[in-house]
Amino acid sequence: MIGYILAIFVGISLGLIGAGGAILTVPILVYVMKMDAVTATGYSLFIVGITSLVGATRSLIKKQVNLRMAFLFGIPSILTAIIVRTWVIPIIPQVLFGVDSFVFTKNIFLLLLFAAVMIAASINMIKPQKLHVEKWPSLFSLIMTGILVGTLTGLVGAGGGFLIIPALVLFLKLPMKKAVGTSLLIITLNTLSSFIGGMIHTHIEWEKLLIFTILSVGGIFIGFGLSNKIPGPKLKPIFGWFVLSMGIFIILKELLFSNY
Repeated sequence: MIGYILAIFVGISLGLIGAGGAILTVPILVYVMKMDAVTATGYSLFIVGITSLVGATRSLIKKQVNLRMAFLFGIPSILTAIIVRTWVIPIIPQVLFGVDSFVFTKNIFLLLLFAAVMIAASINMIKPQKLHVEKWPSLFSLIMTGILVGTLTGLVGAGGGFLIIPALVLFLKLPMKKAVGTSLLIITLNTLSSFIGGMIHTHIEWEKLLIFTILSVGGIFIGFGLSNKIPGPKLKPIFGWFVLSMGIFIILKELLFSNY
């Protein structure tokens, strides 16, 4: 029940700042709802994807999406995410190595990688950002950033909003609302394609997954409503400090207490 209540905040985060969905979803699924990391990252793809789809549809109606950027960014990202989720995740051994009583498992590896992503995202959210003069990024930088986002999506179930939003704001000088809308469309394409690619390797409890997703979708409308009163950029540093503390917690938990 606590996990379902927290699902609402996943949507609120996506509605307010266009990012942070998976950063909240995976810890909730692992530490509150007691799922293993592979299942949690797979479920996160569906939850964040459907929630972002609802938000992206609303943004498209309001013409707050840069379609050219979304698809240039999205194509390499989607292809990479599908490859990673379909072929890379399944071949990672369940036990990577052991030292005395400590066993470094696939589960721990994915959670530590996720924690590293959280810390990188938090630093991006906390530090003040200065706009560059460049109006349009090179095709190479778009493709490489898309591949990076796709890799993260496939491995840890993160849509990459914390990378996409700065790219849209810094390179294209998009207004925050348009950057959020474009980010939501890119996240939708990444996460749902990756989820479909990895479905054959995961047993899915659809009832649990759909309840969480519906509550998250409700949260994104709350986030959109709050965004009219609370500017997302002002909330980013606060959310960034929360994400940083969560990332550190996951690292300590998995390295010091995972085998107990």
